[in-house]
Amino acid sequence: MTKDDELLCKRLKELAFNTCNKGFTTYSEFLNLNELNLLLSIKKELPPVEIDLYGGYEGAERKMVCFYQFTNDYDRKFPIHCVRITPRNVKFCDVLTHRDYLGALLNLGIERYTIGDIIIKNKEGYVFCNDKMCNYIIQNLTRIKHTDVRCTQDDDLMMNVAHQFQEIRGTVASVRLDAVLSLAFNGSRSSLSNLITAGKVFVNSRLIESNSYTLKEGDVVSVRGYGKFIYQEQQNQTKKGRYFVVLMKYI
Repeated sequence: MTKDDELLCKRLKELAFNTCNKGFTTYSEFLNLNELNLLLSIKKELPPVEIDLYGGYEGAERKMVCFYQFTNDYDRKFPIHCVRITPRNVKFCDVLTHRDYLGALLNLGIERYTIGDIIIKNKEGYVFCNDKMCNYIIQNLTRIKHTDVRCTQDDDLMMNVAHQFQEIRGTVASVRLDAVLSLAFNGSRSSLSNLITAGKVFVNSRLIESNSYTLKEGDVVSVRGYGKFIYQEQQNQTKKGRYFVVLMKYI
């Protein structure tokens, strides 16, 4: 565990104990998959409080942690807003990538942990951020690469984000993680196995380091640098003993 990991674990414990001892609801900053996995690893060391995870919309990858007491469930509202980023001249705007949006935000001096997911749809960007950063982004983000942009708060999107998926159907020798990764990302089983041992594969936000991990229907698999998919279902076996499976890959 690195020094940063230790500091994060300490911070999460402080938030949980504040909720337990003082009774009020607490929230972390946005956590990435590695950091969410750390939370799972220290769960037994936390006091008896309720835990919820949310990133601004269903299926978000970067999420805040909320610690609360069951009696204060009504008081739970994540401090997350959505900023809509629109080109001022759509006809002449650049084709902006996730990296372009993130780079422009970080160049404003914004810390990464204050920003959640960034979604790109129809030449517009949607940035999920904590409540302290919302107005700052709106007032200061005016240009991304060569494109002039305007920013507005659009929290309605938080209730209406619809993911787009590519359905992948195929057969695998087994429902082991390495075999399903090979189907999902159209690569060799051996090369994708290296991603597992390198600590780049997460199932339901938990780091998985075993190639033989068996997936269950509904599992969400995230692979750093490759993307993520839902292990939708396992259907019939073929005559050769292979398993027919259906995956829903995020696009």
